[in-house]
Amino acid sequence: MDTVVKKLLHESGETFAEEAGIPLKDQPGALFKLLVLANLLSARISSDIALSAARELFEAGGGTARGMSRLTWQERVDALGRGHYVRYDESTASRLGDMAEMVQEKYGGDLRRLAIEAERDPEKAAALLKEFPGIGPTGVDIFCREAQAIWPWLRPYVDDQVKKGAERVGLPTDADELASKVPDKDLARLTSALVRVARDKKLADAVKAA
Repeated sequence: MDTVVKKLLHESGETFAEEAGIPLKDQPGALFKLLVLANLLSARISSDIALSAARELFEAGGGTARGMSRLTWQERVDALGRGHYVRYDESTASRLGDMAEMVQEKYGGDLRRLAIEAERDPEKAAALLKEFPGIGPTGVDIFCREAQAIWPWLRPYVDDQVKKGAERVGLPTDADELASKVPDKDLARLTSALVRVARDKKLADAVKAA
């Protein structure tokens, strides 16, 4: 493993899901939380605020599709407010409620069924994910980038943000070549780190100076 990759994993290799307190497991609760996080991170808002809002929603009981549905619209707004997700709080509260209802109605509250319906095909999974309110191409990238830690059939998931980060620190932008730099279990961590350097030139410069 080369020096740049080691430094990325050591200093910035926590996945966004882990940072939000989401255990990356192939379980209904963890997958729903990841979908919520992808929804929140899709907005033009800082990742720190999105992560804080996610933690507040989960603390309020919105960590499962059923739990999110049981929260009132105002309770969702209030949780988003406590996380300082105030610019989009009302529209996001509505979207999250609609999304939770859809997860229950279409997948019985269990997003592992989405993987089955997609026949474990990344393109089919992307199309199904886009059916959820608030999940567009950016949300799909966020979800799949993180979910590749638990769904091996998504690997290697390397989107444009990851490629931008890789280019900044002198790593290959080809998905297979980049994935070869780390064990499979660390690919989601590496892609998360590369998203961070894509957004933070100072961090990229510090990694290159290693």
